[in-house]
Amino acid sequence: MKTKSNSITSWYKSGAPWIWLNGGAVALSMVMVIGLLALIAVRGFGHFWPADILHTSIVDREGNRYAVMGEAVRNEVIPAAVARDNGYTVPDNVELVTRHLIKQGNRDVSSRDFMWYLETGMDEWEYPDAAIVIERREWGNYYGFPVEIREDGKTVSRYGANDFWEELAARAKRSVTLFAELRHIEKVDIGRINNGLERLRLRERRLQLDGVSGEALANAQAEIAERRAELDAQYLTIKAERDEVLARTKRDQLLTTTADGKEVVIPFEKIVRITRPNDMGVIAKSGQYLERFWEFLTDEPREANTEGGIFPAIFGTVTMVIVMSIMVTPFGVLAAIYLREYARQGTVLRLIRISVYNLAGVPSIVYGVFGLGFFVYFLGGNIDQLFYPESLPAPTFGTPGLFWASLTLALLTLPVVIVSTEEGLARIPSTIRQGSLALGATKAETLWKVVVPLATPAMMTGLILAIARAAGEVAPLMLVGVVKLAPTLPVDGNYPYLHLDQKIMHLGFHVYDVGFQSPSVEAARPLVYATSLVLVMLIVILNIAAIKIRNNLREKYRSASD
Repeated sequence: MKTKSNSITSWYKSGAPWIWLNGGAVALSMVMVIGLLALIAVRGFGHFWPADILHTSIVDREGNRYAVMGEAVRNEVIPAAVARDNGYTVPDNVELVTRHLIKQGNRDVSSRDFMWYLETGMDEWEYPDAAIVIERREWGNYYGFPVEIREDGKTVSRYGANDFWEELAARAKRSVTLFAELRHIEKVDIGRINNGLERLRLRERRLQLDGVSGEALANAQAEIAERRAELDAQYLTIKAERDEVLARTKRDQLLTTTADGKEVVIPFEKIVRITRPNDMGVIAKSGQYLERFWEFLTDEPREANTEGGIFPAIFGTVTMVIVMSIMVTPFGVLAAIYLREYARQGTVLRLIRISVYNLAGVPSIVYGVFGLGFFVYFLGGNIDQLFYPESLPAPTFGTPGLFWASLTLALLTLPVVIVSTEEGLARIPSTIRQGSLALGATKAETLWKVVVPLATPAMMTGLILAIARAAGEVAPLMLVGVVKLAPTLPVDGNYPYLHLDQKIMHLGFHVYDVGFQSPSVEAARPLVYATSLVLVMLIVILNIAAIKIRNNLREKYRSASD
């Protein structure tokens, strides 16, 4: 007995229990992280799989029977008493009933995308091959049956014809191509002309503010008038081209019927995609799944962000993180070098370090309030007064935008970079410094040519932590530059190409907006999961890139540190 007690005591003293405890904690954490990512992936990416379209009939509260068509979302079991209280007829001997949530679309016809239907009184589900789902640019999905294709009001093909489905696919593809052409004309060509006219207007006003007069004013006004005339002529040409494309988009219409036989005419210009999921095999559905997922990553949002893609949010997030990294890295590194290498050790330095550590724990919304008050209103307002008086009272930098959002996040992540860089500088052996000085190098040469290169892996570690935190922040960005929907990207073909004053979209804010501000909770739920997973993947990609750079630097200077 004593021998067993001694063995347990020695086992505890060996530290093995703590090793197992730490290993178990790590394993549990990994399981939780993987489980969370798996849940997000299944709930989010499953949204893009083409679901079969069911067709059935149900009995409403008044006892009337009518047809229902749509996608089965989920079902749940509820007490029969709840169904009776809501006016449904349920047999007295039934205690539990099943109800199904069906995405029936057709919001312009029935006013509701999603509806709960009791299984009691519901006919058997059918999956007709002719059923189609039409993704529209407005009013959400449409579920029904095709009847005929019309061109300028005349029938060109009816359902049942040998070439009907080929004709339908060809005209849908033509409509999508024309829409893309129309969007390019409006956003790029007309946008370039509008930008040029606005620059001329600001230049003309600047001449007035500067008090230019005489021959100089006359020459400038003549130049402005000539350039404006050129832009007006270009606009008339482009407008004629746009009107011609717009007229072509209105050529085709599709006549359909709903589940209860009501006829609905859908213009092809409003159609994004037409599919027949009940007639598609696994391979065809897989191709459709990849197409929808790629569209989600590269397209613009529509229908209050509950449909379409998230490309502007991805682009805005990446751009903001890059600008933030460019600003926070030099300031954080220089501050850490001064605190570690030049500042005199003492009470003041200890207080500064404590302040830096405490800044890392300040709630992010406080940084947002500071950024709004100091950066946007004070700095931005003064910048507008000094450099952009011709734009006033419309603000240029005196309003939330990309630059202030990046600067606020740079301030938020600055303590992380300072602490990581300081730790890296502290780990450099003193013998390396002494050896460099003994060989005749000055202190500055030793610092910048020997010590700092050896500490670059630690600097990259700080940058990695800064990127991870900045990419996921939402609260401060709501105040300093992120919006629900940005009309244009901050990078385009108009000078100065990178528009730091523009507002941007952000993946984190997009998740918040879709999840809590959406008019349709059921439609938004899968997009919340999908956007969240894209945000996580984006952070991982950015971190992997930074880790790769850090590892290369570590290998480069490993021999010197040894």
